[in-house]
Amino acid sequence: MKQRSENGSSFPAFRTSPLREKVLGEVHARPFRPLAGPRTVLHYAFLTNAEQAAEDHAWLIEFCISRGGHGPAAGARHHRLSFGGGTLSWEQHAEFTTYTWDGAAGPETLFGAIPASHPFGAAFRAPGDLLVAVRLEVREDTEGPDWREGFDATSLTVSDVEDRAAMVATDFRQDGDGLTRFLVFNRALSDVRLGAVVQRLLELETYRTLAMLGLFEATDLQPEIRRFEIELAELTGRIRETSGLGANQELLGRLSEMAAALEAGATASAFRFGASRAYDGIVKARLTALKEEAAPGDLSMASFLTRRLTPAMRTCQAIEDRQAMLSRKLARATTLLRTRVNVELEDQNRRLLQSMNRRAQLQLRLQHTVEGLSVAAVSYYVVGLISYLAKAAKQSGLPLPDANVTTGLAVPVVVLLIWWFVRGIHKKHGDH
Repeated sequence: MKQRSENGSSFPAFRTSPLREKVLGEVHARPFRPLAGPRTVLHYAFLTNAEQAAEDHAWLIEFCISRGGHGPAAGARHHRLSFGGGTLSWEQHAEFTTYTWDGAAGPETLFGAIPASHPFGAAFRAPGDLLVAVRLEVREDTEGPDWREGFDATSLTVSDVEDRAAMVATDFRQDGDGLTRFLVFNRALSDVRLGAVVQRLLELETYRTLAMLGLFEATDLQPEIRRFEIELAELTGRIRETSGLGANQELLGRLSEMAAALEAGATASAFRFGASRAYDGIVKARLTALKEEAAPGDLSMASFLTRRLTPAMRTCQAIEDRQAMLSRKLARATTLLRTRVNVELEDQNRRLLQSMNRRAQLQLRLQHTVEGLSVAAVSYYVVGLISYLAKAAKQSGLPLPDANVTTGLAVPVVVLLIWWFVRGIHKKHGDH
């Protein structure tokens, strides 16, 4: 039977997953914002850890309130605020935070003075170390060749995007303000499609820069990995020549230390290399989404980035492969040496057990000898007691034979009884 919910709906009220709202909202978390030229876009990306991200979130709330708005909700990872005649967008990611502002472009020439209404002045608080800085200009036509003067001709890329509905130019270099310049000429794009192109270009620059971080991690690891390879070759050669338990145990210790150091380095670099692969995949996806074609006589962004990103990604992959290969070789060498050490320990233990067995046999023989002597000694004292008893009985007038005869007759009997008694004790302890 259907139950009427609080809002009057006759649809059944099911228990809702606490993640449902987040999952459904994530699809609309970062929608493309319509843009109309002429426009100036400033985009910054800062590397941030968890603590810096939390502090930046708190600062942004205060900043928004001071501007008469409301800050991001608790746990929110994106927010927008009207600022300086434009829009300030804030986004937090796993290891970086971005601030993007767009405002009306001035009437002056391309890449002139930055609009004074931007938010990145003295009141702005950078959340971490700056990694990406972009200045993107949107214009409506391409009249005149003067726009090429704002770029380095040696690395300039010019591409038609969105089925030639727009043209994009960039040289991926920093200008005098430390900003990477992008120029977008809109030919036939709607405001929504233009906003999508701009966002993809900003993400392209951000993620291609982040992807390159893995290259420097790989470069830093190369000398250490080379040292490990040389040391492993040396230790492997010594394994063939070394004999003796002590020497093999020393080699095993060195191999274990090397394996621990290698695994520590591989674990520390695993995140960086994995992130670089993911960022590289995003760059390729953004280039595909732009539907880019090289302008006649110019280099395309895809060609330019592929020439530089692909070798970097291959270097990262090569370092990971060398780490994995070293780990496998170290494991095999350690297993081989550990087997040799175990065999030597077993041989040493076998010799020790043989020595202990010989000692036990000697102790058993000695024990038998002591048992024989103990039977003789105890019999001697018992026979002596019998002699005293026989003499005392004779003197007291009892009808007994001579004391010496009685003592002599008692000797074999006493010896047999004591031997039988000691034998019984020995068997009793031997059974248990």
